[in-house]
Amino acid sequence: MSNIIEQVRHELINKSDTTTKESGERFFKEEVRRYGVKTEVVSKISKEAFKSIEKLPKQEIIELCEELWSSGIMEESFVACNWSYAIKKQYTEEDFLVFEKWVNEYVTNWASCDTLCNHTIGTFLEMYPLSIEQLKDWTKSQNRWVRRAAAVSLIVPAKKGLFKEDIFEIADSLLLDTDDLVQKGYGWMLKSLCTKYEDDVYQYVLSKRDIMPRTALRYAIEKMPKPMKQEAMIREKKTNR
Repeated sequence: MSNIIEQVRHELINKSDTTTKESGERFFKEEVRRYGVKTEVVSKISKEAFKSIEKLPKQEIIELCEELWSSGIMEESFVACNWSYAIKKQYTEEDFLVFEKWVNEYVTNWASCDTLCNHTIGTFLEMYPLSIEQLKDWTKSQNRWVRRAAAVSLIVPAKKGLFKEDIFEIADSLLLDTDDLVQKGYGWMLKSLCTKYEDDVYQYVLSKRDIMPRTALRYAIEKMPKPMKQEAMIREKKTNR
């Protein structure tokens, strides 16, 4: 079935354009390999191609995803993410190791990271909640994308009010991380938890506001009422004695 990969690549190349490629570059600080295809077009191509492989055994689909990931091209990673999410009903606990490998070895930008984590890994965690303990280990990684993934994998579950205490534990682990993309990741995670637990997040932020990086704090309080935002942004004044 490797010809399906060639077909997908052919479609992506045909739908690429210089304007899309150049306009997208401003969103990334790191060098990102891309064809220059709009996200909605990539999604359409991946869905159409999936019809040719949906009846294959799960392992074969995973292997196709791996081949796409290994190219290092962002749009191909999106196709892999779409396909891995499309087989969510077949996930087993052991698949955590597959997804962990992808984050460790193939993710090289925030867009690929978030696409994989928000859908595939987030859904997996809802299905196998005990795997949250393995996710917490990611906060200790030297790889910035693995640390970001520890937070953004919980975006969708957080909006549903799931994993509240685990989310605060992960936020604690990442609290003083110096990487701005990790800070944005766990700030986004806390903001998502506000959907169900705004006061809990507010109290958490108040307890950490003197040490929490401003980037993370602003993300976390983004959707709170203005008075809460103003209070959360106040740092305790240090006095010299």
